[in-house]
Amino acid sequence: QVQLVESGGGLVQAGGSLRLSCAASGRTFSRYDMGWFRQAPGQEREFVAAVNWRYGNTLYADSVKGRFTISRDSAKNTVYLQMNSLTPEDTGVYYCAVKVGAGSVATESEYQYWGQGTQVTVSS
Repeated sequence: QVQLVESGGGLVQAGGSLRLSCAASGRTFSRYDMGWFRQAPGQEREFVAAVNWRYGNTLYADSVKGRFTISRDSAKNTVYLQMNSLTPEDTGVYYCAVKVGAGSVATESEYQYWGQGTQVTVSS
């Protein structure tokens, strides 16, 4: 099993920044991706960003390109999501997840392990 613990959420004004962290522990894999998803009230969960743990390749949703940056720290088994220029539309619960093996990093159903989520609220 893999345990994922997110932190760093909170309340921020529009235009502000937050950095989310997701610490992973437990079982390790030779090939996996870590992703961030978010779910706004009344909306389905959507892809935000992902990083390939071994090679560092990244992918972003169009809505966050140029504003969000995903990164990883292998020594700490932690993935980060730096969020800048936040808008109220970025409000939601942010989840980190692990996808083992092949499959699209932007597809929620491809991920096997999920954190409990952290709330991000952006006020106007």
